Amino acid sequence: MEKRALGRSGLLVSRLGLGTMTWGRDTDEIEAADQLKTFVDAGGTLVDTAAIYGDGDSERVLGGLLGTLVNRDDIVLATKAGISSTPAGRSVSNSRAALLSDLDASIARLGVEHIDLWQIHRWDESVPLEETLGALDFAVSSGRTRYVGVSNFVGWQLARAATLQYPLFGKAPIVSIQNEYSLLNREVEREVFPACEEMAIGFLAWAPLARGVLTGKYRSGIPSDSRAAAPHFAGQIAPYLDARSSRIVDALCVAGDGLGYSPIEVALSWVRDGAGVASAIIGARTAAQLRGALTVEEITLPDQVRDALNEVSAVD
Repeated sequence: MEKRALGRSGLLVSRLGLGTMTWGRDTDEIEAADQLKTFVDAGGTLVDTAAIYGDGDSERVLGGLLGTLVNRDDIVLATKAGISSTPAGRSVSNSRAALLSDLDASIARLGVEHIDLWQIHRWDESVPLEETLGALDFAVSSGRTRYVGVSNFVGWQLARAATLQYPLFGKAPIVSIQNEYSLLNREVEREVFPACEEMAIGFLAWAPLARGVLTGKYRSGIPSDSRAAAPHFAGQIAPYLDARSSRIVDALCVAGDGLGYSPIEVALSWVRDGAGVASAIIGARTAAQLRGALTVEEITLPDQVRDALNEVSAVD
């Protein structure tokens, strides 16, 4: 699998990444092991998790497979911090104390000496940005992580954070941002992509299949075994089951039929080869789904097909 530099850094990541959000909850240890082995055997390196995924279960499952099923050094291990579960629901805290506590807990659950890419999971307006960024500097200087990034920031938030972390100031540079990006959600093109280009920051795309909607499986309703049928995921899928999304999915399927590709291959290829995208992160529930997605490595969309999809999915 092709490797790409993450921003201006020396960190190389596979152009497809493996997401583990469902591990330990909807994906058990056996399926997780099958997914990880399948991904690494295909040449994939970037494996992404987070402290909040399954309240730590995702990291625990992944940690049990590192060094036994796959070689730790063959993986670019990425995790995220700053969101925790409370009795009242999820809470965001980017304080130095909360972030470094999350990092130490992640390292313990994963059973590793360091993280390769540590990311702030989302913006926290209640904590001074300088305090949050100070935690990034300490994480790098103490050897807990090699590189740092952010996730789910809008354009001005990314630009401000990256400017404050400019390496000439002796800071740990922000090398990446991980945001949602797909044919059904192109909002990052407005401000985040220009900020990435201006500041040489690598872009990691999560939900490149629009949480499964771009597979085409919702065209005739909601399958009983789909994420839209699961109570904890239904609310995330619903926004992509509207009339606009339906038109884009129809166009995607027509393009796939004409090329002899699956909707998954067309949708993933469109994201993966977008300008500035370092890696598209696939979050499959099963190894069979992952194998179906990894076939995208064999294809490249013709320019005229990409242009047609750009037109039908253009943001207002």
